[in-house]
Amino acid sequence: MYADLSPLHEPRSFLTKYVWSQDHKVIAIQYSLTAIAVGVVGLILSDLMRLQLGFPGRFAFIDANHYYQFVTMHGMIMVIYLLTALFLGGFGNYLIPLMVGARDMVFPYMNMLSYWVYQVAVWVLMASFFVPGGPTGAGWTLYPPQAILPGTPGTEWGIVLMLISLAIFIVATTMGGLNYVTTVLQARAEGMTLMRMPLTVWGIFVATILALLAFPALLVSAIMMLLDRLLHTSFFMPSVVSMGMQLKHNGGSPLLFQHLFWFFGHPEVYIVALPAFGIVSDLISVHARKSIFGYRNMVWAILAIGGLSLVVWAHHMFVSGMNPYFGFFFATTTLIIAVPTAIKVYNWMLTLWRGNIHLTVPMLFAVGFVSTFVIGGLTGLFLGNVSVDIPLSNTYFVVAHFHMVMGVSPILVVFGGLYHWYPKITGRMLNDGLGKFHFWVTFLGTYAIYFPMHYLGILGMPRRYYAYDNYQFIPGSAQTLNADITVIAFLVGLAQFVFLFNLAWSLFKGKPSGANPWRAASLEWQTPDTPPIHGNWGATLPVVHRWPYAYSVPGAAQDFIPQNAPADPALDDPGDLGQAVEGAKI
Repeated sequence: MYADLSPLHEPRSFLTKYVWSQDHKVIAIQYSLTAIAVGVVGLILSDLMRLQLGFPGRFAFIDANHYYQFVTMHGMIMVIYLLTALFLGGFGNYLIPLMVGARDMVFPYMNMLSYWVYQVAVWVLMASFFVPGGPTGAGWTLYPPQAILPGTPGTEWGIVLMLISLAIFIVATTMGGLNYVTTVLQARAEGMTLMRMPLTVWGIFVATILALLAFPALLVSAIMMLLDRLLHTSFFMPSVVSMGMQLKHNGGSPLLFQHLFWFFGHPEVYIVALPAFGIVSDLISVHARKSIFGYRNMVWAILAIGGLSLVVWAHHMFVSGMNPYFGFFFATTTLIIAVPTAIKVYNWMLTLWRGNIHLTVPMLFAVGFVSTFVIGGLTGLFLGNVSVDIPLSNTYFVVAHFHMVMGVSPILVVFGGLYHWYPKITGRMLNDGLGKFHFWVTFLGTYAIYFPMHYLGILGMPRRYYAYDNYQFIPGSAQTLNADITVIAFLVGLAQFVFLFNLAWSLFKGKPSGANPWRAASLEWQTPDTPPIHGNWGATLPVVHRWPYAYSVPGAAQDFIPQNAPADPALDDPGDLGQAVEGAKI
């Protein structure tokens, strides 16, 4: 097989082992550390925004321009540079070769380049904080014409650096994505059929295909807006009079940008969500000691969600004005995509039902994700209805919904995944007490922050406003609620530094984990060494004999059977998907 014949590119120095590394595991750690670092910047920006909202006018250094710059950079950092990079570049890089039984990615050199191009994108974005005028304050959706018109913060250099950074990021994502897809299709170990892959791999695989299809729309829109800004073309800029002067633009369509942005933007939700779905499926199965319920349905649900995510984008544009039939189509597809998503939730619940549930820290985060995702998803059903969306669209109801689904829920999965696979990466356990403290503060704080925001939205409190003075329809209690949310947001933010401390402290002082502390059946836990060495599998690649969810099998010597354990007709399910054993236990 290809995986046995491909050269390993053994490192010959410190630089080629830890800096210019071609080992997928080192590259995954590089991606993760960079994404976490830039995520801390995004976290700090969110707290600065909350200072203004909770205590308006108290902090002189937060003026209107700075506020809008904080909003824009926070949104773009968290959605693109943190979550996308962590799920695809971090988890994808580390887990795909190990879970499918490969020695490395198919294209190790391109994998290395993808990380360093990503880092260039991050540095270009961070440079916008230090240029004249500061970063762009156009909002994270970067809508023209305001994004490049005088009067918007950062129209000199900020918007230019933002667009260049996005273009560079997409180049990095494309290089990485081609690697992930090719590795899954071409470098699986003997016996590792597609229907024996863990759901984590399925989620990352389909999300990567979505990225390869959707990111080009953002790339061309970034390039066209750069041309509008620098060369005064008119792709998105209509005829405009700005500050009493007729600008050179003529005939462009701002709506064209919105369509291109959201053709990327809604698949981006699932580029983040699908890996999270896969990871949660694996965490629940391992820590409930029970095979995943409805594996085949889960795979088809992932594929259906991926396909449908490409035809729902205009529900973000109901307030832009559209033909009612057009609105009906997108409202319908928005509701339809809830069906395969609900299938996944039902299957998670049925996996937990009568399982031997271990409330480990990874399990707590997995169950917490299911809770926040379901609540956030239910509010999305409101916004998928045109007549309800229009009055709520520009209120804090949308902020609350978006953060529950796209902010908090994936972050909970990131934490759960890191607590789960940290022993594999380092050979040590994270501190359990600190982990549980981190979970409960984050989980309860999430609800204390975003539940009240739904109420503020129903009151009509508009989003994107710097100040709320003299708005008679907003009661005084709303400001009290905003102050409370701000205090809680700071406490939750501080709890994340406890997690970072736990990561660093446990690297040196954590309890040795052993090879398979969670007694997991999937292939990544069966490597000869922990942490895995370069090449992962020693002299010979593993041979896979079953699916990755062989837990609590009647008659087995222990409560799990590794994927690469020799086949046993008395124990293995004839259909290889576990439905017979699964049905007996339900």
